[in-house]
Amino acid sequence: AKRLMGKVMQVASFSLAEVTYITGDIGYQVQESVKNAQLRVRAKQENVSGVMLPVFESYQEGSNANELTGLGRGGQQVQKCKDTYIKAVETLVELASLQTAFVILDEVIKLTNRRVNAIEHIIIPRYENTIKHIISELDEQDREEFFRLKKVQGKKKEAAARSTRERELQQAAEGVAVKVEPLVETDDISTPDPSMAETGDLLGGEDDDIIF
Repeated sequence: AKRLMGKVMQVASFSLAEVTYITGDIGYQVQESVKNAQLRVRAKQENVSGVMLPVFESYQEGSNANELTGLGRGGQQVQKCKDTYIKAVETLVELASLQTAFVILDEVIKLTNRRVNAIEHIIIPRYENTIKHIISELDEQDREEFFRLKKVQGKKKEAAARSTRERELQQAAEGVAVKVEPLVETDDISTPDPSMAETGDLLGGEDDDIIF
């Protein structure tokens, strides 16, 4: 666009020089004859990836105030110069739109790069450190929970072993008691007590002195 602008302005300058050579200085006459500007520029905004960019466009309003210029001396060169400068203005408007868009996009890109750098060098490391801290705390809790469960399991095993030993001792004691009682009864039946034998002799023996 800049190269095209250079060529257009060069052609327009040569055209104006040609008009000045043929007709002389006609700037005052043009200003007196033109009441309102025929060539106008309007601006609008376009959304490009969330960025509002101003866009300029040129348009012509009203009728041509110099329709009969070509009938006079040098009129053809004046009309040619006018058309050339209209094209130059249109090119300038297009270049202004592009230049403004470039400036705004450059600022947006710089701002985005600053945000990206802040995210990469500040926010992401901060979150990574937070994640590492959380993982470390969770690992510590897992180790504590594992140690607690092992301790509880050990206590349960000790209690179960103690209960088993007590039950075995109780069963052993009851077994000894059961075995001793038959031995005592057998001894009472098979082995007479001397005192009982003497009593039996006293009761069951014959007394010669008693006569019925």
